[in-house]
Amino acid sequence: MLECCTLGTGGTLPLADRALSSLYIRENGCGLLIDCGEGTQVGIRKLGWGFRCLEGLLLTHFHGDHCTGLPGLLLSLEKAGKTDPFHIWGPRNLKRVVEGLCVIVPPLSYPVLLHELPPEGGDLEAIGLKIHAFPVDHGGIPCYGYRIVLERSPAFDPEKAKLLDIPVSEWKKLQSGERIRLNGRTVCPENVMGAPRKGITMVFSTDTRPCETLQKYSHGADLLILEGMYADEGKLPLALKNHHMMFREAAETARSANAAALLLTHFSTSLEDPVSFLPETRKIFERTWTAEDGQIVTLRYPLKEEKAWISLC
Repeated sequence: MLECCTLGTGGTLPLADRALSSLYIRENGCGLLIDCGEGTQVGIRKLGWGFRCLEGLLLTHFHGDHCTGLPGLLLSLEKAGKTDPFHIWGPRNLKRVVEGLCVIVPPLSYPVLLHELPPEGGDLEAIGLKIHAFPVDHGGIPCYGYRIVLERSPAFDPEKAKLLDIPVSEWKKLQSGERIRLNGRTVCPENVMGAPRKGITMVFSTDTRPCETLQKYSHGADLLILEGMYADEGKLPLALKNHHMMFREAAETARSANAAALLLTHFSTSLEDPVSFLPETRKIFERTWTAEDGQIVTLRYPLKEEKAWISLC
């Protein structure tokens, strides 16, 4: 199971009911953030998932609405008693940006480890998730989207165990990943496992025009969390100028990528009522929703080869 909370759904400037960009991801009790806009630590306190379990932060890029919450976050981690390392991944010049933001942060009780991603993106792992960073089109500014995969191990196959004459008393060891010795031979867990099972895939990407990399890494995702900076088609010139996406374009991306669901976020301050634009957007991609601050999305492993089960609350 993978849980996500849209801590902040605003773009550019915060509103009374809309903090700036941040997503909290939780898996098996461990947490990871994507972006850390103003209001992130307030959103975490309202959510109640905690600070100490946070192991890292993925930054999409260095515009202020995505990273100015960092000093406060680091202080909150300190006050929560964190002692293990906190990792931050982001584009080139990560060290310079983080050091500049953290001039006001006193010495911390835990190390902050910085990981600068190459221009073409790359692979990383955090909280048991496999993550691929990919570059998107934000007008020449280094900016990444993230494809996040929670893999699922194959199921134990009792028939294979029986064929190998493995006593039932030894099955639990194999199920837990242990090798066993039996009549002078070694039996490995993979010897008694079934076919690979589909895991959970989600993609997070804001501050981009529709582009080839976004389309490629969105393919087949169970959930796309994409920006919908503008909804009214009259705002298209602004989207083109500022390198953002329209509701329509995000929906077209989801449809072309054969994604299972689309959650729109990162709304312009001019977009007062995102929900009112859903009927038209759903004509393009039916399973589209608009996010709110503090909204929790739960993704559960799919049955057989179907898409992951998703609930929003």
